[in-house]
Amino acid sequence: MLPLISTVPQTLSPPLSLHFHPFPSSSTRSLSLHIPLKNTLRIRSLDAAQPYDYESHLRTQHLKSQSLKIAILGFGNFGQFLSKTLSRQGHTLLAYSRADYTDIAKSLGVTFYSNPDDLFESHPEVVILCTSILSTEKVLQTLPFQRLKRSTLIVDVLSVKEFAKNILLKYLPVEFDILCTHPMFGPESGKISWVGLPFVYDKVRIGNEEDRISRVERFLDVFAKEGCRMVEMTCAEHDRYAAGSQFVTHTMGRVLERFGLDSSPINTKGYDTLLDLVENTAGDSFELYYGLFMYNKNAMEQLERLDMAFEAIKKELFGQLHHVYRKQLFGNADEGAEERPQVQKLLHNGAPLSDDVMKQETS
Repeated sequence: MLPLISTVPQTLSPPLSLHFHPFPSSSTRSLSLHIPLKNTLRIRSLDAAQPYDYESHLRTQHLKSQSLKIAILGFGNFGQFLSKTLSRQGHTLLAYSRADYTDIAKSLGVTFYSNPDDLFESHPEVVILCTSILSTEKVLQTLPFQRLKRSTLIVDVLSVKEFAKNILLKYLPVEFDILCTHPMFGPESGKISWVGLPFVYDKVRIGNEEDRISRVERFLDVFAKEGCRMVEMTCAEHDRYAAGSQFVTHTMGRVLERFGLDSSPINTKGYDTLLDLVENTAGDSFELYYGLFMYNKNAMEQLERLDMAFEAIKKELFGQLHHVYRKQLFGNADEGAEERPQVQKLLHNGAPLSDDVMKQETS
């Protein structure tokens, strides 16, 4: 291939002499060529061999060995939210949903299927259930699990864990691995970063084979790589803690949304926190909130405690107000009189004591 010659103007260069010597066997005289270097010469090869990037090759091979073939069932907001990170990490993604998300899936690097039979025949290594709490059991009853490999790992991401664990054990073939998880963040709270956000998981049923154990760890590593705070606990422990945190958070956010908080020019940091709470919870459907209440046996207790706490605060406020009104009405007439707080006692069954019993105890 001929070299590519380019010139660059140069005004103060001396002339260049090029001497071409013949081969020893040739009788031809040597040639001499004098070129005035008003222009310099650059010679660039068009077919130079590139160095082999061995480190890049090793990196590619490592990523392929760590990648998983993952199917997402339910490609709504949360399914799309997860797929962005899974795709960026180099995993092969498949998706199925009742609605047609073909265009959105294509933009995210996901292969979309309109039929679960076709998706399962692609034999994903991991199947993530991104369905709603209320529809999960019905969905499980209709899926063609017989088309999957018997060693498939099934993962759920529901916000209630004992319910999820029980229905997975009920409907899945005994050969399948089960991993119950709860990424305690979503498209709003995790839109910038997952660093420090809790990811709760329970290895409900995992086979003893090395490749199945490795597969679970590779899946969990998806979230560990993003900086999540990995928390392993039982499904029962999760529900107990979640009722006191997640359900209460959603309840307060919805109460404040109904209350109608509005931003103002003099917002305090605390008020901004309340506005953020309303924004985060308003993005979730009422179906999710109802599922948190319906399928977590600890939720009712937390709701009653919230109601009792609110009533206690009201009673304390009105008690102070009563004291102020009494002072305005009677002035200092009550001064010097010893105030003895009356505490109403309860029987073991929760009923108040009768007047006769009260008189006997005070006498």
